[in-house]
Amino acid sequence: MTRLADTFAKAAAENRAALVAFVTAGDPTPAATPAILDALVAGGADVIELGMPFTDPMADGPAIQAANIRSLAAGTRTAHILAIATEFRARHPHVPLVLMGYANPMLRRGSDWFGQACAAAGVDGVICVDIPAEEDEALGSSLRAHCVAPIRLATPTTDARRLPAVLEGAGGFLYYVSVAGITGLQQAAQASIEDAVARLKGQTDLPVAVGFGIRTPDQAAAVARVADGVVVGSAIVDLVAQYGADAPAPVTAYITSLADALASARKVSA
Repeated sequence: MTRLADTFAKAAAENRAALVAFVTAGDPTPAATPAILDALVAGGADVIELGMPFTDPMADGPAIQAANIRSLAAGTRTAHILAIATEFRARHPHVPLVLMGYANPMLRRGSDWFGQACAAAGVDGVICVDIPAEEDEALGSSLRAHCVAPIRLATPTTDARRLPAVLEGAGGFLYYVSVAGITGLQQAAQASIEDAVARLKGQTDLPVAVGFGIRTPDQAAAVARVADGVVVGSAIVDLVAQYGADAPAPVTAYITSLADALASARKVSA
């Protein structure tokens, strides 16, 4: 959890939003994933989200659905993901790593096993899409017991009555899903993002990172002017789909363009 707090604090001190970058573990193969993760770091990503492939990724659009299928077809298992995380932590001791996925793979061997395995691999936080805050005991308590942050999702339909339950026991950062839909091309109007971020920041001291539908440097910069973090996923996954094992170079170039946009987003023109 300290790595996440330190990273968002560093970005805030530099007057910029943190860049959170997502890829699917094992896409195109488990052996190819480490180089793609290194490319994200080389390009300037502050936080890495590593997706755990699942057969029914209900919150994800076509790009990440296809990445899940490619990964599973390549034989990716939880053991591979934990090994990738462990090796990443050895190479990048200060870069936060978050696992994102669904309950079935996380709870298959029990929540305590999973929390302990995450801690041993150097994972800083976990986003579980399909365990609601009201069912925190299914996973959240085990994560906290092993000092792994349960990162919660808020959406445009998370109203004032439910928000306290979402924030209770949450850690790391609050992930604001800016559209009531799946990952991919759709992006919320900037005004609605600004209103939502202001409302959420009024209720929590956690950093607020905004994702879903952010693909271009201009889109990232607009969100970065109000949010503590900007999450980009499908556009990176598209590059992996296009280039396969040769993805690291184009991924680094793309991430650099986003990082540059975030670095200048809040600067006032002379």
